[in-house]
Amino acid sequence: MTNDQLETMPSDWQRALAVVAHPDDLEYGCAAAVAAWTDAGKEVAYVLATRGEAGIDGLAPATCGPLREQEQRASAAVVGVDTVEFLDHKDGVIEYGIALRRDIAAAIRRHRPELVITLNHRDTWGNTFWNTPDHRAVGRATLDAAADAGNRWIFPELTEQGLEPWNGVRWVAVAGSTSPTHAVDAGPGFERSVRSLLEHQAYIKGLTDEDPEAYVRTFLEANVQRSADRFGGRPAVAFEVFSR
Repeated sequence: MTNDQLETMPSDWQRALAVVAHPDDLEYGCAAAVAAWTDAGKEVAYVLATRGEAGIDGLAPATCGPLREQEQRASAAVVGVDTVEFLDHKDGVIEYGIALRRDIAAAIRRHRPELVITLNHRDTWGNTFWNTPDHRAVGRATLDAAADAGNRWIFPELTEQGLEPWNGVRWVAVAGSTSPTHAVDAGPGFERSVRSLLEHQAYIKGLTDEDPEAYVRTFLEANVQRSADRFGGRPAVAFEVFSR
C-alpha cells in the first residue's frame, strides 16, 4: 500500500454526474463529498442503473424496487441532489455491454457534466473482498461511456433523439477504489452523509440488527479515516481520478 499523499480533488468544474448500480452505493461511498460540492454551489445529478429491487431478501422485487427508489430520492435530497434518474437495468444481473454503455452515454449527453463519478469497477475491494458483478459492470461502462458520449458515430441514434455529443467530461472519479489518487475533506459534509445513508431504512433493517445510526456512523467514520494519513490527517473521501 502506498503512503503517497492524496491530491485535492479538482474544483474548477460546475456540473457532475454520479453513475452507480444501486440505491445506497453513493451513500456508502461518497455522500460527504457530494454534500461539500453542493454547498459550494455545484450541480450534482444521480443516475442509477437499477432500482435495487433484488437487494432485500425479505421483500419481493415488485415491493422492494419502488421502496428503494423512494429511499434513494430522500437520501439524495439530504446532500443537496434533486435530480435522480433510474435506467431500469435488472438488479443483480447487469450486463456490461453496448446497451449499458449507450444508456450511460445518453445520460452524460443529457446532463453534460465535467466530472463523472462512479464506484469501484475492479474485481476486488482489496485483498480477498470480491466486488459484485453489478459494480464492476457499471463502473467499467461509465469509464467507457465518458468517451462514447463525445463521439457522434458510436451511438448515432442518440443524436437522432436530440442528444448532441458531449465531449466535456474532464475527469471520471472512482469512489471506493483500492488505488485512490485524490480526496475531498469529509469533515464539512460528514453529518449529512450519515443522515443520507440513514434514509435507506428498509435496506439497513434488512442488513443488520444493530442500531441503524450506530451501524451507519461506525461504517462511515472508518471509511473516511482510512485515507486520513494520506490527506494531512483529515478524514477524507478518496477517489481514483482518471483524466480525459
